[in-house]
Amino acid sequence: MRAGLYIRVSTLANQTTQNQRRELEAYVERQSGWEIAGVYDDSGVSGAQTERPALNRMLKDAAAGKLGVVVVWKIDRLARSVVHLLQVLQQLKASGVGFVATTQQIDTTTAYGRMVLTFLGAVAEFERSLIVERVKAGLSRAKAQGVKVGRPRVAVDIKRALELRKQGLGYKQIAKSLGVPRTTVYRVLSAIPQPPLPNRGDGVFHKPCPKGIP
Repeated sequence: MRAGLYIRVSTLANQTTQNQRRELEAYVERQSGWEIAGVYDDSGVSGAQTERPALNRMLKDAAAGKLGVVVVWKIDRLARSVVHLLQVLQQLKASGVGFVATTQQIDTTTAYGRMVLTFLGAVAEFERSLIVERVKAGLSRAKAQGVKVGRPRVAVDIKRALELRKQGLGYKQIAKSLGVPRTTVYRVLSAIPQPPLPNRGDGVFHKPCPKGIP
């Protein structure tokens, strides 16, 4: 079993990863048939950062089949949030790599460890649901207080848009010329009565296009 040791401390002031490393090395030595394939050290990098040099390198090695298990001292060395932890563990699982947190009896190579992982997944889903509910409640409260929510409407040079429309340009072309979304151009111009468009050269005087047609 090729083990990757992941170690991290948030700050280098009065902290080192040496104790973590010694404990993880001792743990691997006690496991029959295990060997250390790499040490991934993110010293001085905050766990709140999901992008870390050593973590990214470890996940890359795991995906390449260079590791069979990732060993950490505590799960907060790997991730600070349940959501991020689950993302990392799912990546490891997809690569066929196990996960062990030595001081917390978490080992996904065992049935008990897999049960813990399932529980963490439920916690992450609950956390996401709470966030969605808070956002919805905040929007409802803002609307009740008269606060406009959603994307602000884009200002359109109506005079210029009408001139371009009279020249025979489609909504998509007008939108590109004015630097605004096509749906915004259609919404503005469809509310204004417009004369038929000039002949485009096919012998037909074209009317404004219905919704969905450029």
